[in-house]
Amino acid sequence: MSHHKVIIIGSGPAGLTAALYTARANLAPIVFEGLQPGGQLTITTDVENYPGFPEGIMGPEMMDLFRNQATRFGAETRFEYVTKVDFSAKPLRLWVEDEEYSCDTCIIATGASAKMLSVPGEDTLMGYGLSACATCDGSFFRDQHVFVVGGGDTAMEEANYLTRFCSKVSILHRRDELRASKIMQDRALANPKIEVRWNTVITAMHGDPKGDGLKTVTLKDTETGESHEEAIDGVFLGIGHRPNTDLFKGILDMDDNGYLITNPDRTTTKIEGVFACGDVQDDYYRQAVTAAGSGCSAAIEAERWLEEQGM
Repeated sequence: MSHHKVIIIGSGPAGLTAALYTARANLAPIVFEGLQPGGQLTITTDVENYPGFPEGIMGPEMMDLFRNQATRFGAETRFEYVTKVDFSAKPLRLWVEDEEYSCDTCIIATGASAKMLSVPGEDTLMGYGLSACATCDGSFFRDQHVFVVGGGDTAMEEANYLTRFCSKVSILHRRDELRASKIMQDRALANPKIEVRWNTVITAMHGDPKGDGLKTVTLKDTETGESHEEAIDGVFLGIGHRPNTDLFKGILDMDDNGYLITNPDRTTTKIEGVFACGDVQDDYYRQAVTAAGSGCSAAIEAERWLEEQGM
């Protein structure tokens, strides 16, 4: 069994920032990057809102820079997926399939994944006209017409935000009434740039990620069953995010939506030596820069906890 002072589960801005800080503290962290090395930014094209990149940067390139900076100071990254954890005793234990590891501290940065529609074309067009983050990508659709999919508070919030840039925002909802809170509904319905298309779903997306990206979508009327193809400049998924926390069910405290619960203004969990950072415990900001900040916090808290334990 391989033992480490710090093991980080997950990557992205949170995990790789935690790796950078713990590596510079001579803690030789090992990072298991999981099924999506680099996190959600690896399916993002241009990142224009991260400080230090005035001309913007591609999401995968940014994550490569994060990773290179962490490994420069001694972090080890592995493109492997942790399949089981046992935090019931010290040292903490983790498994990658049948290979067992132990550690004094564990930093969880497994992130969250946008809920998808599971329709043809969706996977290849994410980041190429299809987005799940209006705050991240809204400015790319200035003076254009976009669809927002969903009927809850997330969709209303995304739609309202997009009207800052877009000429028109059409909310597509599969039913004939919204699920959003009344105040969010009222705000969206009162916005002259927003229209709601009731009983409408997307059944396919069409375009070339190597060319002009998303060009058209196939829309279906849920009442009549009729379908037609329609040109659109962009599509935003507003059906929420799902935290990647299945690995920790029954082990760590979670809220009703599955996000890990940390102590107020901290990254500490109910188990000493276990910390959580980034989108896995943040359902509010969900930005690369805030994830990186919480990764820094988790690393500093882990380092101080180790000092307190005399490790």
